[in-house]
Amino acid sequence: MSPSSEVDASTEHLRRELNDIRKVGGFIILAVLFWEFRGQWQMVRLLVATAVVLGFIHGVFIEWVWRRRGAVWAEWMRMTANAVTFAVLGWGTKWPVALWLYLPFNMLWFDGVGGWERLRAIAYLVFVDVVALLGGCDPFLPLSFTALAAIAFLVADKRTNLHRTMMRQVLQQREQLQKAHERALEQEKLSSLGMMAAGVAHEINNPMSFVTSNVSSLYKELQRHQQGLPEPLQEYVTEVLPETLDGIRRVNGIVSDLRRFSRGDAEIPTEYDLNDEARAALRIAHGQLGHCKVETDLGELGRVVGRSRQIAQVLVNLLVNAGQATAPGGKVHLSTRQEGEWVRMEVRDTGSGMSPEVQSRLFQPFFTTKPMGMGTGLGLAVVHGIVTAHGGQVMVSSQPGEGTCFTVLLPREPPTEKAVSSGH
Repeated sequence: MSPSSEVDASTEHLRRELNDIRKVGGFIILAVLFWEFRGQWQMVRLLVATAVVLGFIHGVFIEWVWRRRGAVWAEWMRMTANAVTFAVLGWGTKWPVALWLYLPFNMLWFDGVGGWERLRAIAYLVFVDVVALLGGCDPFLPLSFTALAAIAFLVADKRTNLHRTMMRQVLQQREQLQKAHERALEQEKLSSLGMMAAGVAHEINNPMSFVTSNVSSLYKELQRHQQGLPEPLQEYVTEVLPETLDGIRRVNGIVSDLRRFSRGDAEIPTEYDLNDEARAALRIAHGQLGHCKVETDLGELGRVVGRSRQIAQVLVNLLVNAGQATAPGGKVHLSTRQEGEWVRMEVRDTGSGMSPEVQSRLFQPFFTTKPMGMGTGLGLAVVHGIVTAHGGQVMVSSQPGEGTCFTVLLPREPPTEKAVSSGH
């Protein structure tokens, strides 16, 4: 159910809750009239007949119209029934003051929302005043009670508007709380995944150290006795073991990247090699890039000062987004180069591109165009936050159907930051 529908449903519930008070108030006014005309049996019979008819109309007929035709028709029927009843009682009882109490009381139930409600209120007042004046009523009574009825109408108008405003605020707060709850669950999930990745990387690292050491020792030993080896073992020295060691180094590199990337401790600015972080980001994002061709152009940058893990996260987020936006067979291009005292990183893809409307909201937290469960809308917001904190800029160039290019400009040394001894 949409927020506007929930507001309407809440207003409808309020109307129904107040309906019992409306009925009680109407019968109290009738009781006052009974008291005023006690002993005048003709008047009493008229009041009794009016009470029975009015009770049937409000209790049965209008509820039936409400269910079949909706609230607008039901309100027109109620207003018409009340106006006719007022006119009949006025003509029959010679317009006593007690009867005029019903006029402002009835106006309390006009919601005053929208043109139709105001039209019904105006039609009701005009009809009652005209009938009263034609029936010989003292003009002072319709003038006075019409003014009081107008005040009651404004009260009802304000009451309903306040109720709807409060309901909208409550619904907005509920939506915000729901989003906050979903974000908290997502953050908890990401935190758990980070801890699990760190744990898995640690567990893999231990046996891999033995594998690395043993295979390296075997390779060196075979190299030392290569001349006397049989022909089948020669192939191990020249091809099998070098390729195996290269694969082991790749596994160790991925494990190292995961351990460093998943660390949750605070990071201080250090000197780092941006191209090393770019290569690490490509390894981490490999699963999202396997369906497309990846091209790299990493220029000479020298050492850059900053928080290397955060920069790696920037690149991972941009590469993952590029991979998800690119169809099988497409291209993702990662490049770095130096521009004076700045370094420039570009992640370009041949994906679906973005409209200007999407680009205008791209870095807003929790804005995402991905299907439910595919994204939280935090990736680019995190990218923008990290780059801005480094004194840099993020720019995007995209056209629907023509791909997207994210450009990140970083100062070689962020303002107010000083390099410390790097741990790399």
